[in-house]
Amino acid sequence: MTLFLIFGVFLLALVAYFKKKLTFSGSVASIFVGSVIALGLDIFGLLLLAVFFFSSTALGSFYKKTGDDIVEKGQQRDAVQVLANGGVAAIFAFLYMFIPSPIIIYGFVGSLAAANSDTWASELGSFSKQRPFHILKRKRVEVGTSGAMSLLGTAAAFAGSFIIVVCAIFFWWGDYHNSHILLLILTFTGFVGHFIDSLVGAMWQVLFRCQTCLKETERKFHCGKLTVKIKGKYWINNDIVNLFCTISGALMAVVLGWLLL
Repeated sequence: MTLFLIFGVFLLALVAYFKKKLTFSGSVASIFVGSVIALGLDIFGLLLLAVFFFSSTALGSFYKKTGDDIVEKGQQRDAVQVLANGGVAAIFAFLYMFIPSPIIIYGFVGSLAAANSDTWASELGSFSKQRPFHILKRKRVEVGTSGAMSLLGTAAAFAGSFIIVVCAIFFWWGDYHNSHILLLILTFTGFVGHFIDSLVGAMWQVLFRCQTCLKETERKFHCGKLTVKIKGKYWINNDIVNLFCTISGALMAVVLGWLLL
């Protein structure tokens, strides 16, 4: 069964590569992440990963978003992006092979809930008719600016976390008498993980300014020229911020699950 699941992971990664949803490195990383999750959490773990991947990919396929000249990378996910969003989930799936505790599954679900929350907020938030509000600058900024939030994006963040947790409860805890409490806790951790993502992005993510059009951007090159750093730390890009998001979602899920359940 496990070998069949891993073969399925390989086929899906191959399709995603040819559909230009993943780069070659992203496909290799996806095979690694999916295989570890298949080994640790079997079919349910893979199905939850699939809910995250396919929902976020579908949302990103509607049409070219505004703000694409601000963000560092396009819609094709590379290995670093895959690991930033799914690497923490893979670690918890690996741990479950040696520590088969519900607490470990909480961490797995919390990391994917946070990743999905952040992805849905970014993808659906770009459709907002109003420009997002920067949580530290306290003013409206361009769509795609790290650390900016909108009402639509915030609602999407909650929905993204909620759908992951609902699926997880259906997979693992359908007959659990406190499943409603688990739904609230894990949805909360995913949503807060998204907020931490925005906060870290606003405080420390590196930002540059184009010397030609004077736009602020995450890219090191813009308008064919080298950009100038205006804030943040060079090593904290969007991938590192996403890693903060998934780690925080996982750890909060573990701690709150242990304390309350």
